[in-house]
Amino acid sequence: MGLEIERKFLVNDSLWRWPDNGVLYRQGYIYTQNGNTVRVRIAGNQGYLTLKGKTKGNVRSEFEYEIPFNEATEMLDILCDRPLIEKIRYKVKIDELTWEVDNFLGENQGLILAEVELEKENQEVTLPEWIGKEVTDDGRYYNSNLAKNPYSQWYC
Repeated sequence: MGLEIERKFLVNDSLWRWPDNGVLYRQGYIYTQNGNTVRVRIAGNQGYLTLKGKTKGNVRSEFEYEIPFNEATEMLDILCDRPLIEKIRYKVKIDELTWEVDNFLGENQGLILAEVELEKENQEVTLPEWIGKEVTDDGRYYNSNLAKNPYSQWYC
């Protein structure tokens, strides 16, 4: 079984320096329940289908499969709930870890999140200076929840 162990943080955009290597991501969710999710994603020019189990702490099961771009596009268009998640993802290697910084677009514009995947649940992490509040345990920041309750609607 594949496992995803990650921590999630808000980004202090006054300290964050935007690199030039961002990739556009579009993703959507097909009906989810009991904390399980089915995600369709296009990253650049590659499609993916991902199944994730319920999160327990900062760990959950994850199975990801490459799928043809045209099939991913069709799934996003006809099967996925709205709104879709759109973001530009930047990957930043610091020491042994790769940080993924997401600058959200569309209905989630204004939100910038950083995630770091770990090898073990209690792994020590040195936080870069541009990291803000940890939101690992705040379900509002899960992409599947941002699709149902976009960031732009939180404070209306």
